[in-house]
Amino acid sequence: MARARSPRSSQPRSPWRRRLVLSLQLLAGLGVLGLIALVATVYVTASQLPDFDQLKSSPNGQMIRVHAADGSVIVSLGPSYGDWLPYDRIPAVMRDATVSVEDRRFRSHLGVDPIGIARSVEVRVQRGHWAQGGSTITQQLARNVFLSSQKKFGRKAREWILALAMERKFSKDQILELYLNKVYYGGGAYGIDAASRKFFGHGADQLSLAEAAVIAGLVKAPSNYSPTADSEAAVGRAGVVLAAMVRAGTVTAEQAKAADPDSLKLAPEPKQNSVRYFTDWALPQLDVLIDEQKQPLEVWTTIDPAMQRVADAAVRGNVPGGAQGALVTLDRDGAVKAMVGGTDYVTSNYNRATQAVRQPGSSFKLFVYLAALEAGHKPEDSIVDEPVTIDGWSPRNDSRRNSGPVSLRTAFAYSLNTVAAKLGQEVGFTTVADMARRFGITTAVNTHPSMVLGTSDVRLIDMTRAFASVGANGVAVTPYGILKVTSNGQTLYAHEVDNGHVLVAPYVAAQMVDLLQTAVNTGTGRQAQIGRPVAGKTGTTTSNKDGWFLGFSSGLTTGVWMGRDDARTIPGLHGGTAPARAFAAMMKPATASRPIEQFQTQVTLPDMQLDDDLYFGQPDNGTYVDDDGNPVPPADQPAAPVDQPAPADAPRPPDAQARQQLDQDWIDRVTGRGAPRRPARAQDDRPNQ
Repeated sequence: MARARSPRSSQPRSPWRRRLVLSLQLLAGLGVLGLIALVATVYVTASQLPDFDQLKSSPNGQMIRVHAADGSVIVSLGPSYGDWLPYDRIPAVMRDATVSVEDRRFRSHLGVDPIGIARSVEVRVQRGHWAQGGSTITQQLARNVFLSSQKKFGRKAREWILALAMERKFSKDQILELYLNKVYYGGGAYGIDAASRKFFGHGADQLSLAEAAVIAGLVKAPSNYSPTADSEAAVGRAGVVLAAMVRAGTVTAEQAKAADPDSLKLAPEPKQNSVRYFTDWALPQLDVLIDEQKQPLEVWTTIDPAMQRVADAAVRGNVPGGAQGALVTLDRDGAVKAMVGGTDYVTSNYNRATQAVRQPGSSFKLFVYLAALEAGHKPEDSIVDEPVTIDGWSPRNDSRRNSGPVSLRTAFAYSLNTVAAKLGQEVGFTTVADMARRFGITTAVNTHPSMVLGTSDVRLIDMTRAFASVGANGVAVTPYGILKVTSNGQTLYAHEVDNGHVLVAPYVAAQMVDLLQTAVNTGTGRQAQIGRPVAGKTGTTTSNKDGWFLGFSSGLTTGVWMGRDDARTIPGLHGGTAPARAFAAMMKPATASRPIEQFQTQVTLPDMQLDDDLYFGQPDNGTYVDDDGNPVPPADQPAAPVDQPAPADAPRPPDAQARQQLDQDWIDRVTGRGAPRRPARAQDDRPNQ
């Protein structure tokens, strides 16, 4: 009988099979846990995301749009944003072009496109470097809004999480609306409306198929495909976009061919004109006026585009060859209506109207005569034009002769140097310096006797301010350029005019206007006449290095300076020639629409008529200061020291010191020069070196 065969004992599984099963089970468990963690992370992230309206109102950087007085935009700085276009106002060709070239599976994926990622990895293996990103539109939006563009895996993981979360929180239409209004298209333009206005001169709601293809093609490399930088590259990229649209079925091949991006006309690039001198001066003041650093700003300014064009033409048309020119025009409340800082902003953005310091020549006599009038002199007072020596300094008139007894009106009209020196000595040179500071001169003023001839450096805008204050009956005029600042419809700042600071009594200002009228009607400033009442003064410095004219009419005050940046001589340059002509060329059209205003004092002719050939248009301070503005004697006189302070017993109104100090405290505050100054003393005023 055969033995029963025992069943074969089961063989134990091999160790590697057990490990494989355990590993698969572990991976599956980790995958489930990872998926749970991912889902939880996505939902938590989605709950923490800003809502749709918040994302709409948060720009990628601060944009500043500067408006002129007529509301027109004169310059946009920083990131440029156009109008926000809701989804239904975005042309279908723009939506289709973007989806076709950037993310053709946009409507089907969950925020991250596995197919796109796989294709990107394949290209990476083939080429040895990352050449294709595989980012979806949602990922790009997440990166632009919340992350940086650094190519690091940690950043990419956060980008995926954010993209998945955004897809949970927002609809596809909302995501596309956010993307098209926020993505960067180059040239500082964020969003399709800003890009459309920059490149084609109209809003994005009017985009054609060809224009949409060009803009959609910019996202990949804005600097490479910018139509203003490389039109051929832009057209070639637009062809790629149109081909993608044909493959996606959003346009036909015939429509793509008819689009013809090569025939598009680009909007002209705005020129860097002279208005940039004004914006360069005005916009830094925003740091003091407001605290907003992120939200887009609308800055409404005082600049008048028509006056600015006239001012630019006035300077360009009258400045001597090889020279520079500057001009400032203030309205009666201090509003800057025009500012020209040079003949060409592109070649030189140095603002000679607000930054340059130059000797003002006899235009500085404004402060000498103001001090004399405040001390009790009148325009009709007689004073002897005769040789004078002060602390060894002997100024002479440009005619090289003296006229004997003359009125102050005649002396001012013909800019007699000896009379100015005598008046300065009488009232005190420190008093003249204090008067200059009182009227807004912010640079150092020396107290040498020759200071009455304008040997201290000044700024054009400060001198224009001083003349405007005289024209305002002695009330301080402070130049300003910003009317208001708004952000998202909210007013952050609004300028308030302060006209409560009286610098001199109204009768003193009226007497000064009397003198200034005479200088224009019969004296050195006759070429500044414009067919209506004008008051002003010329200024010319040693060897014709600087020419000035400053004056006012019908509520407008204009200051003009001309000279070379290297302070070299300009043959034939006098304050009464090119600068006076530029003043007239500016003021005649600028005041044309304003009513003619008579001054409180009617123009009075001088009590004598001096020789025009000797006085009209000659250098106002002769040749009695050196290149550094220090006084030098004429060739027929020995040198003498001139750095003594003004005589201690020089006549001075008893209450002038207290009143001037109060005014100086106010000037220090409005010009930001710190704590109030102590009472001025002669030894505190050192000459410019």
